[in-house]
Amino acid sequence: MVNNNRYTLSKEERLSWKRYIDLLFQEGKSFVAFPLRVVYLPMEESMSVPVSFMVSVPKKKIRRAVKRNLIKRQVRETYRVRKYELIDPLTEKNRSMIIAFLYLDKKPLAFTDMEKAMEKAIKVLREKEQ
Repeated sequence: MVNNNRYTLSKEERLSWKRYIDLLFQEGKSFVAFPLRVVYLPMEESMSVPVSFMVSVPKKKIRRAVKRNLIKRQVRETYRVRKYELIDPLTEKNRSMIIAFLYLDKKPLAFTDMEKAMEKAIKVLREKEQ
């Protein structure tokens, strides 16, 4: 079996439109896959990509910008590697979703812990979309 997936993160996959972000936090549902709080909203209207996401690390909990950026890189990387586990079922059903990953812990975690959290988050998202 040939894997034609490109494990990249394009600009379209990043959630940046204020209207969608406001809508996500007003109407979206959430769950916790520690250290991530995942807010998601299945979209009715068609988007250019099946999943659009954002990452947020609060300045109140992680004071140093260097550490906040490290955490954001970890979250983006763990999502990038596993994104097709979520995208493939959505494209089969011709659906789309917007997601926000919010960091909850007071200190940066090891990359392996972040991978476990992302794996759990994507698994829960797939179950919720069924």
